[in-house]
Amino acid sequence: MAKALLGYVGGPDPRMLSEMRRLQQRVQDLEAELLRMQAENDALTAVADEHSLLNSIDLDQREPALT
Repeated sequence: MAKALLGYVGGPDPRMLSEMRRLQQRVQDLEAELLRMQAENDALTAVADEHSLLNSIDLDQREPALT
């Protein structure tokens, strides 16, 4: 009798459980993508810092401004 009541009152809905698993997997996928993009951004920032235009200007060989 108790099992029948539990099923009738609102035991775990298979559709809700399936949706919850799908959403948990989606969150895990998005977290992994975020970590990958952060690592890629860090690598690109490091390369950009090394090859910065401002770092490559030789201040001793400046040309005079036109007046």
